[in-house]
Amino acid sequence: MKENIYLFDTTLRDGSQTQGVDFSIDDKNKIALALSNLGLDYIEGGWPGANPLDTSFFNTPPKMNHSKLVAFGMTKKTGRSAENDPGLASLINANTSSVCIVGKTWDYHVKIALNISNEENLENIKETTEHFVKHNREYMFDAEHFFDGYKNNKSYALDCIKTAYNAGARWIVLCDTNGGTLPNEVSEIVLDVCKQIPGSNIGIHAHNDTENAVANSLAAILAGARQVQGTLNGLGERCGNANLVSIIPTLLFKHSFKDKFTIGVNEEKALGLTNCSRLLDEILNRKPNNRAPYVGASAFSHKGGLHVSAVQKDPKTYEHIQPELVGNSRNIIVSDQAGRSNIISRLEKLGLKVDANNPKIQKILDEVKDREFAGYSYDGADASFELLTRRILGEVPNYITIKSYEVNVVKQSNKDNNINSIAKATLIVDDKEIECEGSGNGPVNALDQAIRSNLDRTGKYSEILKDLKLLDYKVRILNTGTNAVTRVSIESTDKSNKSWFTIGVSTNIIEASFKALIDSIDYKIYKEKVHKNN
Repeated sequence: MKENIYLFDTTLRDGSQTQGVDFSIDDKNKIALALSNLGLDYIEGGWPGANPLDTSFFNTPPKMNHSKLVAFGMTKKTGRSAENDPGLASLINANTSSVCIVGKTWDYHVKIALNISNEENLENIKETTEHFVKHNREYMFDAEHFFDGYKNNKSYALDCIKTAYNAGARWIVLCDTNGGTLPNEVSEIVLDVCKQIPGSNIGIHAHNDTENAVANSLAAILAGARQVQGTLNGLGERCGNANLVSIIPTLLFKHSFKDKFTIGVNEEKALGLTNCSRLLDEILNRKPNNRAPYVGASAFSHKGGLHVSAVQKDPKTYEHIQPELVGNSRNIIVSDQAGRSNIISRLEKLGLKVDANNPKIQKILDEVKDREFAGYSYDGADASFELLTRRILGEVPNYITIKSYEVNVVKQSNKDNNINSIAKATLIVDDKEIECEGSGNGPVNALDQAIRSNLDRTGKYSEILKDLKLLDYKVRILNTGTNAVTRVSIESTDKSNKSWFTIGVSTNIIEASFKALIDSIDYKIYKEKVHKNN
């Protein structure tokens, strides 16, 4: 019979200690609901009474169907009873069915941080535990710095957790608070602890300061622990906490765990794991980590030609699970490392069925390699790559060609916001020359205005382009010196709310920008014409 592993998320508390992270009430509600929908057993909401935000969150908690909301706090202070401790009162008033209380288990911290005797600390642990058990709370003792305490004074560290367990604690959570313990040490220590306290009452809370938080968590489970704590995307103080986004699919899909254990996240719910991870990044206004295991955009990306050939024959060759199991997808990258199989795979993704022996396949490959040698990168420039390939295949014309252009930057006063850019360009549209002029708050904006305002005047493509928006503009200098090559990437969107990326490369930043801009406009015209024809 399989044993259950309980999943405990601390994003709303540990995650909020991350540098640069400041959750609002709305943020906390969104994250809590997403975690609950994913299927986690426990969601730690914060520390009621410690700050107005956490107190307010517990006053009006979100309604969660599956997860238990947990209030966090610390053991009572020496010199007062548990009944008269304001911190414990705030936790009782939070009205959660479960509480997680941190207490010292490293004798060094008892002396230096609390400035009390070892015996007084044990008494505080005992009275705090009994207080919450008496109030019918599911009590979890968060054994702070347990692994350091165990290595420094094994007997006392064990006395601390046995005191909480004997007083009625449901869970004893072993904390690697400074993240310095290694997997082999975790295994040995958890195995020893489980000889004295049942593993069904043991949890693991690992920090990531040696990049071992996930490994330590898994090692603890194999050694007997049955609760695992962590955060979304490994968010947390310093180097972060154990990343539940990596732990969950490992427990769910890897035979070392799936054959022995069950978790609250089933295969259907796991389909939302990638979206849940990216929701947190969206809330934090952060770019998702492309290299994140399981859910990153590069987690199932293949670039080398030999790799792609193997993946097309059997994905298991270079993919440890199917990307779709966690809501992710396979990505075949076209680059100077690519082979014919990369090109064919990308063409198939674009809906193009081209015979593998078609000589234009090699022509596309050669063109991509030549361009990447010059500084282009089609890893993320999907629209530019599609235009390039379809033009070589004879499917897409150059809707707009630039014959010449001129850009001037004019500063009209000493105020910074009085700098204006003026662009003039000669366009060729359907074999006709059009003289364009426009102004904007920068060279690219001025060129964009020059092209679109004059197309509107002539009526050609104006209806198609009126909802085109430029979302982002990035510049990268590829080498140094007076001959520096510049790569410009532009992200564009329209009323469909789907974005596309284009690229331009030149020793001149305006020329590189113009190339990326024209690709963006051409792609917009192309996709609108395809949609209309369909």
